[in-house]
Amino acid sequence: MKNLFMKYGIVINDKQLMQFETYYHLLIEWNQKINLTTIIDYQEVTKKHFLDSCLLLTQYSEKVFFGKKIIDVGTGAGFPGIPLSILLPDSEFLLVDSLNKRVDFLTLVIEELGLNQVSVVHGRAEDFGKREEFREKFDFCISRAVAALPILLEYCSPFVKVDGTLLLYKSIKAHDEIEESDQAMQLLNCTVSSLAELANEPDFQRYIVEIRKSAPTPDKFPRRAGKPKKQPL
Repeated sequence: MKNLFMKYGIVINDKQLMQFETYYHLLIEWNQKINLTTIIDYQEVTKKHFLDSCLLLTQYSEKVFFGKKIIDVGTGAGFPGIPLSILLPDSEFLLVDSLNKRVDFLTLVIEELGLNQVSVVHGRAEDFGKREEFREKFDFCISRAVAALPILLEYCSPFVKVDGTLLLYKSIKAHDEIEESDQAMQLLNCTVSSLAELANEPDFQRYIVEIRKSAPTPDKFPRRAGKPKKQPL
């Protein structure tokens, strides 16, 4: 695992390696009870879940995230939030997922890995985005493999502060999704500030879309649960 990460310029220490190993075994164990991932091979999980989640750090220094509050919307089995939190122990993470069983799994992972700076909540982004304790309280919002960009913007932008940043993981369709998001960007006071290629291999093409929020999210967003997906902006 260390060599694979090093190939992309990411250094992990022995403690972090043990945390990833523990995470892998918990993932496989729980995957027999609930559907967490279709990828179960050790090498594949290492590359397509763990490394993939951490590729963000090939573009941004750890210092950028020092002491910052980061929310992972639609975290699923903990990607990208858990791998990033292993490498960013000085950042505060909140993981949000709509399935209670996955939240139970993540609660155990957080405890077993000793990730004291990470918490997890059960609920839908549309509901949490309206709540005062979460709305515009985060420096960064991250999300991976959740929805097309116009939908994801409505899920994620209410959480970040003005001048905060959305860092959204995308695959080969990133350019197309950006073109389809003009109206959503305008309505939600967001602007794409960069599109960075993280990996470019035949079966492993990854991008990070950096989006800046320039003004408060209008009160009517996010719309009620289910509406953003059924009627994207």
